[in-house]
Amino acid sequence: MKRLRIALGLVGSVAVAGVIGYRVTGLNWMEAVYMTVITVTTVGYREVGGQPSIGEQIFTIIIIATGVSTVLYTFTLGVQTVVEGQLREFVGRRRMNKVIEGFRDHTIVCGLGRVGQTVVDDLVSHGETVVIIDENPEQVRDVHHPVVVGDATLDSTLRSAGVEHARALIAALEGDAENLFVTLSARTINSELFIVARARAGESVAKLSRAGADRVVNPQDLGASRMASFVVQPHVAEFVDVVMHERSHEFRIREYQLTPSCWLVGQEVGDPRLRDRTEALVLAVRTNDGTFITNPEPGVTLAADDVLIVVGTEEGLAGLQEALA
Repeated sequence: MKRLRIALGLVGSVAVAGVIGYRVTGLNWMEAVYMTVITVTTVGYREVGGQPSIGEQIFTIIIIATGVSTVLYTFTLGVQTVVEGQLREFVGRRRMNKVIEGFRDHTIVCGLGRVGQTVVDDLVSHGETVVIIDENPEQVRDVHHPVVVGDATLDSTLRSAGVEHARALIAALEGDAENLFVTLSARTINSELFIVARARAGESVAKLSRAGADRVVNPQDLGASRMASFVVQPHVAEFVDVVMHERSHEFRIREYQLTPSCWLVGQEVGDPRLRDRTEALVLAVRTNDGTFITNPEPGVTLAADDVLIVVGTEEGLAGLQEALA
């Protein structure tokens, strides 16, 4: 691009020099411009001002030599820039497709607006593999994650993002109708996909759920409730803010699903090894039938596929992760 700018500057310089040169030979400004244009472009339609002098002929030869060469050089650079850009985009797209084809259990985020960008940042901070779909190339130009540029409501676009092998999809487009189409298409392609859909209108929540969304979120309602909580129950809101949104590194809340081979399967929540080795506090247990047991008694027996919801420090939760491995 820098070379192209220099070449364009040279063409402009030759044109200016030509106009001034012909003006010095006695032509008026319009005639000087006319002569410069037909000389540089090698049209040679008709000379003005009568029979040119020896000096004018020499000057014309110089303008032809320099003008034609700089124009051809600029044209060549322009074509090269366009071709290289298209080729780079084509190669980059093929490379991106190869990367996405190798993904398994990733999360697809449809729409990189304000909500989508926040979702992506949060997912990445938790170590999730993310593929972004957005139809605006400018919106995703500086994104450092795998991207599919296209209409997320189309099956072909979702397949390009690897929806068949994805673990979850977040429909965060601006319109409820678009999120509804994305939900329907994604659910049709992958019946096991966990889908979270964004809703702007209250009446869209039920429709998105019926379309196949596992969870429907209205950011406006959540934001309003959170703002009210800071007034009504500021300490509770601050605690939730700390453990959920990680504004402080003091406490965090996590969930862990027990695999059949985990040593905790068949053991009780009050097993001293759990508390002594991790210093994590079990807030709730969700059994494999979907039932929540809040503040579980120490005698509650854990089973395979149960989900532990625990709170603790970063170090304690890391220890729990290792203990459950």
